[in-house]
Amino acid sequence: MKKLSKAFLLFIAFLLLASLVLYVAGYGYIFKGIATTYFTGHKTAFIDDYTYFDNHVIQKPDKVQPWALSQDYNEASPTSKLDSLNQELETAAFLIIKNDSIWFEEYYNGYNEMSRTNSFSMAKSIVSALMFKAIQDGHLENINQPVADFYPQFDKQLTIGDLSSMSSGLNWNENYYNPFASTARAYFDDDIKEQILDLKVINKPGKEFKYLSGNTELLGMVIAKATGKTLSQYLSESFWQPMGMNDDALWQLDSKESGMEKAYCCIASNARNFAKFGKLFINDGEWQGTQLLDSAYIAKASKPRFEETPYYGYGFWLSDHLDKDIFYMRGILGQYVIVIPEDDLVIVRLGSKLIRSTNGDKHYQDFYMYIEEAYKMLDHAS
Repeated sequence: MKKLSKAFLLFIAFLLLASLVLYVAGYGYIFKGIATTYFTGHKTAFIDDYTYFDNHVIQKPDKVQPWALSQDYNEASPTSKLDSLNQELETAAFLIIKNDSIWFEEYYNGYNEMSRTNSFSMAKSIVSALMFKAIQDGHLENINQPVADFYPQFDKQLTIGDLSSMSSGLNWNENYYNPFASTARAYFDDDIKEQILDLKVINKPGKEFKYLSGNTELLGMVIAKATGKTLSQYLSESFWQPMGMNDDALWQLDSKESGMEKAYCCIASNARNFAKFGKLFINDGEWQGTQLLDSAYIAKASKPRFEETPYYGYGFWLSDHLDKDIFYMRGILGQYVIVIPEDDLVIVRLGSKLIRSTNGDKHYQDFYMYIEEAYKMLDHAS
C-alpha cells in the first residue's frame, strides 16, 4: 500500500513538474486545448465549440431579409447516396440554392435553420472579401500594398495579396495535430497578435502557393488596423447588415483582453446566412440592387493566381469538377459554400466529418459527392 501511495505521489509530482515546464516554455495553452476538446468528449475542435471561447458579436440588421423559397421547395428527395453520406458524416445542414431561392433544405442531428455552427476556414474567404471591401472603401490601396505599411517588421516584398493567395513565405507550421505547432497555439492561446508578429518571411513572397492559416490572421490584423475597426464590426457593416442576415453571429477571439478575432477561422452562424455569401459571389458582388463588392474583385478572387496551383485563388478554392467553373469556401470538418455560376447554383453543407482525399487531390472526396448528388436531384426533378 505504501509503495502504491509513493508511486501515486511521484506521478503527481511528475505531472506538476511537466505542467510547470510547459507553462514556462510558453505551451500553457495546451491545457486549455485538452479541457476544450478531450474533457468535452472530442478529439479536436468541433462545430459547437464557440461556447468555450470569448467572442465578438457580428450584429444582425434591424430588418431581416428572409430567403425566398422556391415554388418547388423541398419537393425533391435527397438521393439515397446523399442521405447516407449526410448521416455518416454527421451533417448539420445541407442546402441547395437555385437561382434566387432555396430549392432544397434539410437539417440533421437536432440542428435547424437558426443553429450556429463553426465556419472554421470558410472564414478565410470572408476575410479576403473584407480585404477587397477595404480596398473599395479606400482603407487599403490595392492587393499589392506592402504589409510593412502597417507592420514594419515584415519584409517589404510581402503584400496583402500574398496573404490572401497563400503565398507569403512565412514560417508558420500548419500541422493541425501537433499541439506544439502554430495552428494549435493560435486556436487555444490568448494572444494571437504576439504569435503572428513573431513570424518571419523565410521564402520569397508571391512566388508559390502554401496554405498557412497565419496568412489570413495577419491579413485580418492589417484590415483591422487599416479600418480602425474590429473585423466583427467591419463584417457587420459591410455585409452582415446590408445582406439582412437572420441572426447575430459570433467570431471567436483569442481572449477578451486581447480581443483579436481568429481571422483564419471560427465564425459561428447558420447555413442560411453562410449561403448568402454564395449568392453575393454568384451575383458578382451585387445584393438586391446594391453593389456591395466590385465585380472585379469577385473575378480576381475566383481565378487561380499561379498556374502551378490552379485549385486556389484569393481566399477561395477552385475546381473544374463536371467541367464547370466552381469556386468555394471550405472548412476543416467539411464546411462548404460551393458556388457554380453557370447554373446559378449554391450548395451549402455544414457538419462534423468529411472524407479526405488519399491521392494528393487538394479537394476532399465528399466535396465531389455533394456536387454530384445535388445535380442528380436537380436532374431528376426537371
